[in-house]
Amino acid sequence: MSDNRILSAEEQEKLLAPIDKEVGGIQAEIDKLREDGSLKVRSYENMIVLLKEDKTLTKDERANEIAAAKKELEKAKAVEAANKDKVAALVKKAEDYLKVHYDSDYYNKVKESCDDRREQAKREYDTAIGKLTNEHEAELKKLNDKAEIKDENYVYKNRRFDLKMRYDQKLQRIKDDQHEAYIYRYHLIDLLRMSRYTQGQKMAQGWENYKYTFNSTQFFLQNGLYIVIIAVFVFLGIITPAVKGSPLFTYNNILNILQQASPRMFYALGVAGLILLTGTDLSVGRMVGMGMVAATIIMHQGPNTGTVFGHVYDFSAMPAGGRAILALIVCIVLTTVFTTIAGFFTAKFKMHPFISTMANMLIIFGLVTYATKGVSFGSIDQSIPQMVIPKINGRFPTIILWAIAAIAIVWFIWNKTTFGKYLYAVGGNPEAASASGISVFAVTLGAFVLAGILYGFGDWLECNRMVGSGSAAYGQGWDMDAIAACVVGGVSFTGGIGKISGVVVGVLIFTALTYSLTILGVDTNLQFVFEGIIILAAVTLDCLKYIRKK
Repeated sequence: MSDNRILSAEEQEKLLAPIDKEVGGIQAEIDKLREDGSLKVRSYENMIVLLKEDKTLTKDERANEIAAAKKELEKAKAVEAANKDKVAALVKKAEDYLKVHYDSDYYNKVKESCDDRREQAKREYDTAIGKLTNEHEAELKKLNDKAEIKDENYVYKNRRFDLKMRYDQKLQRIKDDQHEAYIYRYHLIDLLRMSRYTQGQKMAQGWENYKYTFNSTQFFLQNGLYIVIIAVFVFLGIITPAVKGSPLFTYNNILNILQQASPRMFYALGVAGLILLTGTDLSVGRMVGMGMVAATIIMHQGPNTGTVFGHVYDFSAMPAGGRAILALIVCIVLTTVFTTIAGFFTAKFKMHPFISTMANMLIIFGLVTYATKGVSFGSIDQSIPQMVIPKINGRFPTIILWAIAAIAIVWFIWNKTTFGKYLYAVGGNPEAASASGISVFAVTLGAFVLAGILYGFGDWLECNRMVGSGSAAYGQGWDMDAIAACVVGGVSFTGGIGKISGVVVGVLIFTALTYSLTILGVDTNLQFVFEGIIILAAVTLDCLKYIRKK
């Protein structure tokens, strides 16, 4: 490429001038049509909003002025409607002109100029580096003293850094110029359409802005783990037919993964709120065991085979629906009581959740094991799961719908309520949140209570999914699964950062990985190794993102 294609600023303006003139002339016609129509419509609409909020006017004055404004607004709307087709035709004329002339007469030439400027900048940088290196090597030959050699190497390193910085700045200016040339088309369209872009125009701008702001290092920090995990699943999907003689991701297998993930979704959503506050919960696994025992006892098929503190409970006289509801209530009450206790100590005494939830973990396991002597309580009434989580057409498990409902509700709480906004604020900076009038105590306690409610629902659904078999040991390790799912899903331990969509993805990743490795016959202990590596990688990437921000 030759440098004669490099355009000066004046040459770029000359290329753009005919386009500005043509589109500007059409724009003038449109503005004239809009003067008594669309522009006045916007003006009167804004005026009415302001009048409604104007406290200096009496009620009658406000009503009169609003009525007058509405009358003028109707006139402006009539003019707007009358000119609508003319304006649309002129907008189309301008856009058709831009389609024919903008790229060929202006943008493509600017792009070629930018390409040549990049090549020129690279040549200049390589030449400068070569010259600097030669000078450095010549200078080193003259020196014998180690201190002087060290100083010369230091100076050489700094000069290379300065050259690289100037080179990067040149590339950024070139990138900015090309981006501005591309976006200017949409500045013209913005005036023509009064910011009402078509879907295609929005997508084109979005893609351009993505390319303009794309940073490969940041991209791999944000998505590197997902890329590796996808590669792992692709690999598993390839080798499974060879090893087992059947494909991995069949319809039934996917349903099984979603079914297993559904109760776990409740635990991960609960823990996510605590991680958002730079906390955690080590008692989730024991909450599962406690809830499974309580739900199994209440929904048991006939009299219970085990005892609780030496007493045999029998709820079989109750209707199945009543037992299902009672089991749900008991599960929620039990889990919420314990999370509230941990939340109180965390919020009131600034105790780290690691300690308060570890105490919960020990207390719950000790109590449930002592009360039940560690025995399993057998299966629940078969009619209850068929009532609570029936399968549609005998195949689709409706337990998935419970999980979807939980995701939607927690998403709403996080993103559309005052509590959700406070949750992010306290997680991001509790001191600043407190100074802003937010009750850190109430928000922290609220997060623990919400977690307890979610755990209770999860216990109840898991009991129905497994048709009982509750024991104190059930759920061991589920706390790590829930925490890992949140971390992999991008909920940061630094606080105030995380999305519900990330939590969902994290749960699905871990459930699918465990299921896939189980199908392949990988030992359970080795599965823990895979999980540990993924957690380590996820937290490392999270820490790197935090360090880069600082």
